[in-house]
Amino acid sequence: MPQPHISAIESGRRRVKTAEVRNRISEGLHVPQELIEAGQGAVHGEWEPNPELRERLAHGHRTGRPDLRTAEWIGEVLATQRRTEDQVGGLVLWPVVRSQLDAITRLIPQTSGTTADRLLLLAAGHAHWLSWVAWQEGRRGTALVWMDLAQGWAADSGAADMVSWTNRVRAWYSLRHGDPVRALRTAELARRQFGLSPAAAAAASHTAAQAAAALGERDRARRLAEEALRRALSAPNEADRPAWLYWLTPARARLQAADTAYACRDWATAAAAFRDALPALGEGYGRDRAHYEARLEDAARRA
Repeated sequence: MPQPHISAIESGRRRVKTAEVRNRISEGLHVPQELIEAGQGAVHGEWEPNPELRERLAHGHRTGRPDLRTAEWIGEVLATQRRTEDQVGGLVLWPVVRSQLDAITRLIPQTSGTTADRLLLLAAGHAHWLSWVAWQEGRRGTALVWMDLAQGWAADSGAADMVSWTNRVRAWYSLRHGDPVRALRTAELARRQFGLSPAAAAAASHTAAQAAAALGERDRARRLAEEALRRALSAPNEADRPAWLYWLTPARARLQAADTAYACRDWATAAAAFRDALPALGEGYGRDRAHYEARLEDAARRA
């Protein structure tokens, strides 16, 4: 296919309307047949999990021969989609992620042991992503339903980082909904999860710091923010962090520390920290840059 045509499809300026073109693209990208079939049979118009998805077994019950190559490929796709969501939002990717989750959950009942654990963690990552997008679209109840699935699958897989992360996101939801008491309680649960990687512990500590600041517990918030920054800086390389924390770079960790100073009304400290960290944020985070620049402007004015 001509490169300008491909670029138009990728940017959304041209829609793929025929099965022939879809087949050519699928063949060219080496899309596994299992994923193609799942996408063709999935229903994407609903926000909530469909009954079939909810009724599938969360535990593997027999040893089968699932196509792990397909699962690993889907995991790589999700990693790309996480980054894309930073730029275009998640709504346009919703149907694809729903289809991917459907393909994964069809494999889970055929597995046991470590294979089932890998698939459950992958399913939890997709359900978490769907929860996040639903929340961004103002569908709070639906977001919590997807998070319930993510948390259950994460617990079944034994993945401490994802269990902590789902609690961390729940805490963030509570904080945004105006309930800092519940947010702090849930964030502390995320923070105290046994066996956490430094990056996952940093994310939980940062959310706990934000909740403590919202409750007026500023000394506690500062201690938690220092803990979060220290842990995040101990994992500066992306390979040292869980896939969903690809964004927790040293620059982002310093911006989060500045955000906690802002929440504690330490205006001069916050302004200086924002100024120091913003140049290193990098490209591809337009929404975040706008958020932190607005915080910098406000903190400087108040200082």
